[in-house]
Amino acid sequence: MTAEEYYLQGNEYRKAGNWQQALNCYLEAIALDPDSPAVQAREMINDILNYYCKDMYNP
Repeated sequence: MTAEEYYLQGNEYRKAGNWQQALNCYLEAIALDPDSPAVQAREMINDILNYYCKDMYNP
């Protein structure tokens, strides 16, 4: 697969709520093309997951 295909597949996983698979696809895209838009997508997911405070929901 190409970097663009991994990026688009990662977007589909993200829309479905499958964060781990989306990150995996984005990482593959970045490995193939370091200038891929997957770089920003991965940063966005990391920001979202870092913002989520598990302690608030699991006292």
